[in-house]
Amino acid sequence: MNMQEAAEQSDKMLDAVLEGIDPEVEWAHGPTTTRACGVTRRRTVMTIVSADRRETFLDRVETFWRDNDYRIKAVNADKVFPAVYAVTKSGFGISVSIRGKGQAFFEADSPCVKESKVADPTAEPNGPAYEGVYPLPRPNVRSDFWSAGAS
Repeated sequence: MNMQEAAEQSDKMLDAVLEGIDPEVEWAHGPTTTRACGVTRRRTVMTIVSADRRETFLDRVETFWRDNDYRIKAVNADKVFPAVYAVTKSGFGISVSIRGKGQAFFEADSPCVKESKVADPTAEPNGPAYEGVYPLPRPNVRSDFWSAGAS
């Protein structure tokens, strides 16, 4: 497997978990990074996930990963910046973390693979693409469910 193939596998993993979240959240691509022998793909959630809903959000992600045969490596139960880390049988790592302003971030890391060029992701975000914008804005999409209780 080369870096491009690993990036495509990471995209499939990220797309699947985001499609598995109900109700749907809006997301945008984060930056792709490469390292000596691996690649990281990112998705940034643009839907406001209120403090009251964060545990539910993380539980749904964790359940999706368990149901899809991912091994949960760690759960950070911090009240402000919680996270869940998982790994696939093929050595791909995936995580979801809550960071500043309660924004959720997904990352998928490949195992060590053959070096190659890596193209941008092909999946269209389900909201604005924010092409050329970095850092992405804070979450700005309201959801009757996910944003409940947020000011």
